[in-house]
Amino acid sequence: MPIENTSGMFRIRLYKRPDFAGQMMEFSEDKPNLPERWSHREVHSCNVMDGAWVFYEHPNYRGRQHLLERAEYRCFTEWNAMHPNVGSIRRVQNI
Repeated sequence: MPIENTSGMFRIRLYKRPDFAGQMMEFSEDKPNLPERWSHREVHSCNVMDGAWVFYEHPNYRGRQHLLERAEYRCFTEWNAMHPNVGSIRRVQNI
């Protein structure tokens, strides 16, 4: 079943610590090299407010991938990651 984004908008908030604590940054565009904008290599929690996103373990959309749909993720284990490393993020566009 395709992921549907009826609003056409994309927004995600990344947090440095679990349970939406610590430094936070909001994004609405793809980031091929997240550490360039986010001063941390790790994302411990996030809130997908609009759209769906793919987290990649390494920059330039490489490594393990995790699909995150609209929801609150209090800890990286909630998106089935084994560690909090996120090197790039990409929006999932409607097909």
